Amino acid sequence: MTENTVHTYAVTGMTCDHCARAVRQEVGALPGVTAVHVEVATGDVTVTSDRPLARDEVAGAVDEAGYQLAG
Repeated sequence: MTENTVHTYAVTGMTCDHCARAVRQEVGALPGVTAVHVEVATGDVTVTSDRPLARDEVAGAVDEAGYQLAG
């Protein structure tokens, strides 16, 4: 049985539901991702996956959506 990995990232520049959808779509397309929750008000993106994800993988997907990981 595979255990899920959950990690929350801070994303800069999101201001609306359209932003959230773009980030959710790009991050959700990463192999192994099973859920993406975006909180626009705080900039938090919580990713659940069935394998550990490299920060660079998530950063690349967020960049594709037009935003950046903070820090």
